[in-house]
Amino acid sequence: MKKQHDAVIEVMKAGGGYSTLGHLYQKVLQVPGVKWKTKTPFASIRRIVQVSGYFFRIRPGLWALTEYRDKLPPEIMPGAKRPAREQTEFGHSYYQGLLLEIGNLRKLQTHVARQDKNKRYLDRILGDVASMKQVPPFGFPNAVRKASSVDVVWFNDRNMPHSFIEVEHSTDINNSLLKFLELQDFHSGFFIVADKARSREFQSKLLSPAFKDIKRRTTFFDYERTSKLHSQLFEFADRDWLVVGA
Repeated sequence: MKKQHDAVIEVMKAGGGYSTLGHLYQKVLQVPGVKWKTKTPFASIRRIVQVSGYFFRIRPGLWALTEYRDKLPPEIMPGAKRPAREQTEFGHSYYQGLLLEIGNLRKLQTHVARQDKNKRYLDRILGDVASMKQVPPFGFPNAVRKASSVDVVWFNDRNMPHSFIEVEHSTDINNSLLKFLELQDFHSGFFIVADKARSREFQSKLLSPAFKDIKRRTTFFDYERTSKLHSQLFEFADRDWLVVGA
């Protein structure tokens, strides 16, 4: 009989030594030969990766096996001997991937910026995570072109934009707010996803009179909150009441 932590290790190894918490929720309980005598198996999985010496956290929502520390792709490890540009690019695409999966789990249609389609999200490219290959013609051509450059867009089942989301890993938040201004005529939400340390910067920029028309529609999500929502949606995938902002 396998132990519960053995099941987590097995899933991690199958994924190259690392995994998001959400993917662990999805796969660990399917490992045969393990008994989960608990009504809260997902809490058990969280405890295993957080307390056990077998695992370590790479970034919010992403965990790895300690024995694979020196075997992981170098761009995944913050501080690894890899050009800073490549590490920044991976960080940006990682959160784009989480946001695409969040949209998919919420049964929305998802699109990733055309310039990012071939960037990697863990073991896939972002274009394969998104459910849409191109932005639908929901408005005038200039609006569609602008939407296709937004980091992540969620569309409803009528092919209208539900949410526009920009990941600000290292770039200027002001540029994203300017994009949102050009898309303000659509009944959609605007989200900036960034490190918690940039929350004050976000609030300061949003106070500019230039952004008064989108101020009430624009929300800041930090990385921890985003990764938590990602894992929650895997845990409660059959509950339609879990929505952004809850």
